[in-house]
Amino acid sequence: MSDLLLSNLIDSKPVRIEKNGESICVTRIGDEVFAIDDTCSHADASLSEGDVSDHKIECWLHGAEFDLRTGAALTPPAVAPLKKYSVSVDGDSVTVEI
Repeated sequence: MSDLLLSNLIDSKPVRIEKNGESICVTRIGDEVFAIDDTCSHADASLSEGDVSDHKIECWLHGAEFDLRTGAALTPPAVAPLKKYSVSVDGDSVTVEI
């Protein structure tokens, strides 16, 4: 079952999805799609409301940045990494693996 359609994802515009009780931030960059936990590891803020540049997403609340490819915390105040989810793209179907 597909979670999303690739054609509905806007480049560098994160979206929040819910799957199996998990809040996930999904971001398309070119033909690649990345998925990490949607909640910042520093504060209870939704990353899907943040800004994307290169392969990083910045939390809108305190400016912490995370690598969309790995979930790693790149800048303070966040120090803990986020869970990264595997994503498969088949044609226009995008599936986030839990």
